Amino acid sequence: MPSSSRAASPLNKTLSAALALAVAGCCLVGGLVSASPAHADDWRDKEYWLAESGITKAWEVSKGAGVKVAVIDSGVDGTHPDLKGALVGGYDASGSGAADGQRSVGSKPEHGTLVATMLAGRGHQPPPPTASASPSATATPTPAPGGVNPDGIVGVAPEAQILSVSTWLGSANPSGKSDQDQIPEAVRWAVDNGAKVINISLGSTNPQWPQSWDAAFLYAEQKDVVVVAAAGNRVGGSVQVGAPATIPGVLTVAGLDRQGVASVDASSQGISIGVAAPAEDLVGGLPGGGYAEWAGTSGSTPIVAGVAALIRSKWPAMSAKQVINRIVTTAKDAGAPGKDPLYGYGVLNAEAALKDDVPETTSNPLGSIAEWIRVHRRGIPATVAPAAPTEVPSAAPTLPDPTVPAAVAPSQRDSAIGAAVVIGFAVLFVLIIAVAAIQLRRTARNPALMVEEPETGAMQRVDSGGKPG
Repeated sequence: MPSSSRAASPLNKTLSAALALAVAGCCLVGGLVSASPAHADDWRDKEYWLAESGITKAWEVSKGAGVKVAVIDSGVDGTHPDLKGALVGGYDASGSGAADGQRSVGSKPEHGTLVATMLAGRGHQPPPPTASASPSATATPTPAPGGVNPDGIVGVAPEAQILSVSTWLGSANPSGKSDQDQIPEAVRWAVDNGAKVINISLGSTNPQWPQSWDAAFLYAEQKDVVVVAAAGNRVGGSVQVGAPATIPGVLTVAGLDRQGVASVDASSQGISIGVAAPAEDLVGGLPGGGYAEWAGTSGSTPIVAGVAALIRSKWPAMSAKQVINRIVTTAKDAGAPGKDPLYGYGVLNAEAALKDDVPETTSNPLGSIAEWIRVHRRGIPATVAPAAPTEVPSAAPTLPDPTVPAAVAPSQRDSAIGAAVVIGFAVLFVLIIAVAAIQLRRTARNPALMVEEPETGAMQRVDSGGKPG
C-alpha cells in the first residue's frame, strides 16, 4: 500500500480524539497547528495545490462565477476579509446557530470557515503603503496569478457563491436537535436554495447511514446537484470510508500527502473513493479574520468541490453525473492501475477537467442512490421500521439420513424429557436469531458513529489589513 515518505508527522500530535455520536455523519478530522507570525500574503504562498493540482491553469477557463456551493459544516464567518462578497445566503440546521448560518457553532466552530476559504476565498488587497520617501515603498504590488487578490487565502473557485448551512456536531446540541435530523434538513435546504454543488467535509467511521438520509440524498440526485464528501482520516479512526461518503452517487475525496502520495494520516480507503486531492500542509481562514495550518480530507473536499464549481460555471447545462465523470476521468492514475481503494480514479487534475475533451456518459460513475434504494430498501417502509421476523428458516444443508445401530426403545418418560429439551433449545435459538435481527436493523438505521474534528490551538490572528494581531 502506498505510504507517505515522511518519517514522522506533527499531525499525529495535533489531531483530536474521535467522539462517539448517534448519527451517520459528523465532522472529519482537520489537524490545526499553531502558526508562526506571517503576513496574509505569506499564507497565499503556502497554497501549493493551486499550481500542483492545475487550478491556476483551470482559471484560464473558469473561476466559478454564478455557481452556488453549499457548505454544510459548523457555519461560515462571512466577515472574514477573504470571504468578502462570497456568502449569498445561509441557514441554521442545528437550531442553535444564527438564522443565516454565519455563526460558527459546535465543538469545533472554526471548521466551516476553514473549508469555505479554501473553496471560494477571494483573498484581499494588501494594506495601503506607509508614507515613505523611498519610491519602492509605494510601489504597486505584483498581481497574483489568475488576476485574483494578492493577499490572504484564495479558493479554488474564487468567483463562486457560498451558502452557509450550519450544523452542531461533535458535542451535545443545546437545541436537542439530533445529527440524524440536521444532515438531511441541511441537504434539502441547500438544494431548494439553488446550490449546484454541496460540500460535506464531515464524516464517520461507519459505512452505513440512517434510512432517514435516503430521501434527502435522493432529492439532491433528482435535482441534479453534485455532492462532494470527505473520505475520512486514519488518524481520526477512519480506516475505511464512512457515511455520507459511502452513499452512492456522492463524489468521495481521499487525501494526499505533500509528496502526492496517499496520506497515511490524513486519508482513509474504500471502494467508494472517486478522486484524491491534497490533504496535508493545508491553510485556511479562521472566524474573526485569522488563518491556520491544518490537514485532513476535510480540506481535500473543498478543493474538489471547487473544481466542480468551475466546471458548472463553464458548462451550466452539464448534468451532475457529467461533471463527476469529467473530474474522475481526467484524474491522473495513481496506485494500482485503474480505480483503486486509495486514490479512486486517480489524483485530481483541475486543468484537464476544464480543458480536455471528455466523452459523455449516461450514468454517474460513482453510482446512484435511487438505484441503491430500489435494491436495498425494497419492501421496507420509509418511516416505519420493519417488524421482527416471526420465524427464522433454517439455513442448514440437507443431509442424508444417518444409519444408526438398533437401540432399546426409550420409555415414555425419557421421550417426554427429550422432547422438552429439543423444543426448549429450538425456542431459545429462534429467540436469539430474532433479537439479533432486530438489533441489526436498529444498527443499520441508527449507527453509532465516530466524529473527528480539527484540534484547535493558539491561532495567529491577521486583520483585514494583513498585519499580524
